[in-house]
Amino acid sequence: MSTFTKPNHIGRKISRIRELRDMKQEALAQALGTSQQTISALENSEEIDDEKLKQIAKALGVSLEALKNFSDEAAINFFNNFYDNSGSHGTNFGTNNTCNFNPLDKLVEAYEENKKLYERLVQAEKDKVEYLEKILKDK
Repeated sequence: MSTFTKPNHIGRKISRIRELRDMKQEALAQALGTSQQTISALENSEEIDDEKLKQIAKALGVSLEALKNFSDEAAINFFNNFYDNSGSHGTNFGTNNTCNFNPLDKLVEAYEENKKLYERLVQAEKDKVEYLEKILKDK
């Protein structure tokens, strides 16, 4: 028997999207305010009414259209094309990234700025104390 189901088996689409989002049935059930057993039954359903599908799509973080039109093949093709084309069209995700500054230098620079600010605050407090002491002596 084949592991593939009918292309329009909506329950299987829900199951696959849930799995791809690394979500357990219990988490989806909680998001929908129902039980894990109800989710299991939904995932075994070939058809589900649109109102319920809207709720499920929202809980899964996808659009209703994405849920209805989902297919494993389309998802695989999307990621294959994304990977194959990652170096073209000016979208270099994760390739040839160069840093124009030394992060350690930025950290030291921020530390120095904070140190100067702290020293100015300490000096301001010392000036206040000195001023208040002078006022008290004059009385």
